[in-house]
Amino acid sequence: MNTGSNKPGEAAVAADRTGTDEATAERALGSRAPEFIKARRALHLSWQVGVFIVGLAVVLAGAAMLVLPGPGWVVIFGGMAIWATEFVWAQLVLRWTKRKVTEAAQRALDPRVRRRNIILTSIGVVIIAVLAGIYLWKFGLQMPWKIEDQ
Repeated sequence: MNTGSNKPGEAAVAADRTGTDEATAERALGSRAPEFIKARRALHLSWQVGVFIVGLAVVLAGAAMLVLPGPGWVVIFGGMAIWATEFVWAQLVLRWTKRKVTEAAQRALDPRVRRRNIILTSIGVVIIAVLAGIYLWKFGLQMPWKIEDQ
């Protein structure tokens, strides 16, 4: 396809943009670094290393937050978003994750699924209330580590 430009690679970009609505709705894959950085190989490589290190630090902080207090998964996906500014593999992982989260949200909004979730939650609350009642009836308000042998 001739786009009237002498620059290599523009035909592929133009062909990709003339595709379906899905192709135009999502951004093209690849680096989002400024053009002056992409023009110099050494500068672009150091840019990628910097983006990778910052993304890795954020992902590791999120992984630590999975066991420590904090929004672990949100921070991990934030680190993935940082990586996605530069790496195609991270962009593909984020697209897949967004698609799966959207599908799960649509399934959760289904009236039958919501009714089932409300019923299961109610049953769980009743079971916990019964167990708490049995414990209070048998031991009172004493903590388990202070209960004498009975």
